[in-house]
Amino acid sequence: MRARTKTSNRVIRPPHFRRRAGSTGAAFLLLPWRGPWQNSRVGISPRQFEQMKDRLAGKSPDAISLPATLPEPIVTIRTILGVDPSLRGTGYGVIRTGDSKPVAVAHGTIACPKDWERSRCLSKISQTLRDVLREHQPEVCIVEGLFFAQNLKTAIIMGEARGAAMAVVSEAGLDIYEIATRKVKQAIVGYGAAQKIAVAKMVQRMLNLAELPAPDAADALALALTYAQERSRFSLNAPKKI
Repeated sequence: MRARTKTSNRVIRPPHFRRRAGSTGAAFLLLPWRGPWQNSRVGISPRQFEQMKDRLAGKSPDAISLPATLPEPIVTIRTILGVDPSLRGTGYGVIRTGDSKPVAVAHGTIACPKDWERSRCLSKISQTLRDVLREHQPEVCIVEGLFFAQNLKTAIIMGEARGAAMAVVSEAGLDIYEIATRKVKQAIVGYGAAQKIAVAKMVQRMLNLAELPAPDAADALALALTYAQERSRFSLNAPKKI
């Protein structure tokens, strides 16, 4: 039979641990010594020990110095406008957030026929967005981030549509943020190179829409949904304000 080992209740102290004669109360082990039984995270620093002695002596701790400027309070945003600018088909979508799931308030496409002059298309984009802002009173606007176009003429036309939309939104006093297309697809579908139809189907599911939204309107709603997700959690890559 194995001999049973008897557990001793004797407290093992490190070699240099000494209690002063006649002292009462607990003795504290100061860093950096660490015995085999002591974890590296256990113990108090000399400064903490001095602060503890001051509190026991009745001394008040030093006053906490507050920063000169406090951070801006987090403003609760309920209504978000997403805009996907394009000369012939600018998509827009308005969602309202709350304690439950986001709800689609309005969405659509500002369609302009191919035989319209560019100036006429820009005018319609501005007027339609002005009506949307007046009716639904969004608090912030999200636009699609810039992309690199190989065709210079296409880039100029897209820039004109984007500028017309941003001018109207800024005129209404809203903050404007931009989110890259790839980041939106990653947030909504989970894949940065997803097709438009996949984005539209996920937007329909997330907003519980009866019908599949049009592609441009779905992209605009996806922008608003992505911004709402980013605000609800801490993110190192927050949307860029423009």
